[in-house]
Amino acid sequence: MKNVEPRSECDLVTVPARQGLEAVDILRRGAVDAVGPVMTVGPVLHDDTCDTLGFLVPPGTADAWDVPGSTCTQSDGRGAVLAPADGADWLLPPGEADLATDPTVLRAALDEAARLIEAADNCR
Repeated sequence: MKNVEPRSECDLVTVPARQGLEAVDILRRGAVDAVGPVMTVGPVLHDDTCDTLGFLVPPGTADAWDVPGSTCTQSDGRGAVLAPADGADWLLPPGEADLATDPTVLRAALDEAARLIEAADNCR
């Protein structure tokens, strides 16, 4: 996924589309028990080939991000613009909700998504 243009302070967690879509569903349903009652998802980008999704997370998240199968790109003070760069578009555009997804909540959703995908793949 291409980086978004500079504007707001956010890092970007990039994951494979299948896992990312599962995580978006989990977050929108509030189906992550271990994190607490408030499950929200901030803006999410997808690349034009639909290979990856990018979750905007608070700046500094990349410093401690260690979720296998994903990457977290630092904003380095550049931040992320509220309009995607060429080669990307919004799956969930910025709205009145928080600008960024809580990284702890995202980590739990990505873990749950990976378990669901593994279980589905093992049923074939």
